[in-house]
Amino acid sequence: MSAEYATFGLAPAMRAGGVLAGGDCQVHRDFVDFIVNGRPLLFQLADLDAVSPLASDIPPAIFTTHVRRLLLEAEAPLRDGRYVIYGCPECEGLECGAVTAVIERTRGSAAGDDGAAGDDGADDGDYVWRDFAWQTSEQADLELNGYHGIGPFRFRGGEYRAELGRLLNGVAPGAGRRVLLIGARVALNAKLAAALRTIGIGAEIAADAAGVPAEELRTYGAVAFGREVPAGTRDAVRASFDAAGVDVAFVDGLAPVVPLLVAQIEYALDRSPSAQRRLTRLEVAGDSVVTEITSTCRVRLTVYRVDRLYRTRVHEVLDEVLEPGEHRVPLPDRARYVVARTPDSVLVASVSS
Repeated sequence: MSAEYATFGLAPAMRAGGVLAGGDCQVHRDFVDFIVNGRPLLFQLADLDAVSPLASDIPPAIFTTHVRRLLLEAEAPLRDGRYVIYGCPECEGLECGAVTAVIERTRGSAAGDDGAAGDDGADDGDYVWRDFAWQTSEQADLELNGYHGIGPFRFRGGEYRAELGRLLNGVAPGAGRRVLLIGARVALNAKLAAALRTIGIGAEIAADAAGVPAEELRTYGAVAFGREVPAGTRDAVRASFDAAGVDVAFVDGLAPVVPLLVAQIEYALDRSPSAQRRLTRLEVAGDSVVTEITSTCRVRLTVYRVDRLYRTRVHEVLDEVLEPGEHRVPLPDRARYVVARTPDSVLVASVSS
């Protein structure tokens, strides 16, 4: 086999949901990404808005089937032994397009590069992912739609099975995707809760956390405070979660703007390793906003402000596919808050007065 050995791992990832500038909603998806040679495989596919089949919001039986397919313990879903590696985050339909690959298992020595037998034994064999392609029908056209610069990857059998085996014995990603909204502005909280539920995040509204059982507190991943919530109430809520032993993110709402608050909560709920995020920096420098990304992807920059009549003003200043590195974009006058989005990340920054 000509494929060189590559390391295989798994890591939690998300496709960031949100309420976009035009009012459209983008569904939030938690999933497990494949880490090949220390880097998310998804990032090597440039500008691709997709999720792996190992998503948190699918039934456990289907999740298990996807894992067993990757282990070659279940039949391939597509012709020619092809498996879906990434699919559409909205519907997962093949007609929307999917990244597929042939997965096969080799027999014989699982020796390392130095010729020594691997820890998994000489007869376990390796797993090879090859012939990556963008597929929209039952038959893949490698000549026209193949990812010719990706793979093949050869994974040591023991490492590969151990990583995927953890998913069969554990919990799918996305636990704690509920948010507790604390605030006195009932109408705003109702709109925020509706927006969060629309994109796939559970949300409940309360005045405080007094008397809530610890079992219920453990189902939350974040608590969002309205600006009007007094310090005493905030401290009491934090104490309730501490007593329940819950590692929860606390969000202080910047402004009564639903898309902005959704972005803050999305960021707070992101538990993926920071080293495996494409969007790594967002800051305001003078009359410009500076953002930094680690791989080619689509970047949206949206600014918000609330005028003297408490109306929300929105301005989308950027929506482009950018190359890795630092990018500086001029800010419009009177901008107060900036939201940056890539397919998998979201960051929020405030403009100093």
